[in-house]
Amino acid sequence: MNPKLFAKIFACIFVDLLLSCCAVQSQPPPTPTSLPISTTQPDADVDDERFAQAHQQLVEHAIAAQNLQDEDVIRAFSTVPRHWFVPTEYLDMAYEDHPLPIGYGQTISQPSLVAHMTEILELKPGQKVLEIGTGSGYQAAILAELGFVDVYTIEIVPELAENASNLLQTLGYSNVAVKQADGYYGWEEYAPFDAIIVTAAPDHLPAPLVEQLAENGRLVIPIGPPGWYQTLWKFHKQDNELIGYNMGGVGFVPFTGEGVQSSAQDQTP
Repeated sequence: MNPKLFAKIFACIFVDLLLSCCAVQSQPPPTPTSLPISTTQPDADVDDERFAQAHQQLVEHAIAAQNLQDEDVIRAFSTVPRHWFVPTEYLDMAYEDHPLPIGYGQTISQPSLVAHMTEILELKPGQKVLEIGTGSGYQAAILAELGFVDVYTIEIVPELAENASNLLQTLGYSNVAVKQADGYYGWEEYAPFDAIIVTAAPDHLPAPLVEQLAENGRLVIPIGPPGWYQTLWKFHKQDNELIGYNMGGVGFVPFTGEGVQSSAQDQTP
């Protein structure tokens, strides 16, 4: 990795942590390499009413914690039941505001951060959004629940991609397309995208995603060294150039795959 780039990223993260002005996604507890996930379809034994109050309390917390203002995002966040997307072992923690393991070294993200990242995409009716890192399918469901965008989502882990695809279809989200692939390269077939959201952290901005971002598009991505806190960036593409906005410190699982690894090697002096 380029030493100057590393120093710049580290400096941003260090300043963010000192200021303590950012919402940090806490690290999940250890998880085995594989974990049974019972959410290929909603579990008939799970009483949705049991979680109603906890869901509402989480929504109220997220609105305050992230200063949410977009009514469509709040509605989607209030509608999608998070307990359908977590393993049965963690049902009792489904509406706590932190990430949870979903197996294969991956997590379902901190729910208030999911809502925040959705809001800063600034989505409008008829737009196309690409998600990198489907995971459980929860972020894709929030995007789809908006009801006015087409969602394309990529997951590198085959088992997670299959589980998420089955669940999203079962829930009736016909405006979501799921692909099992290395998300570093995006989804060129359906590019350009009006918005791109990345839910795993590379140590640099993937060039293919920049290329597939439409003019006036928004790209939201955590960037930073693996195993440490990263900086959440919002990029706005204007006149084929990116304008970056530092949105604070976060903690995401590392971006995996040959794409990010080979690119990092290319940048090493």
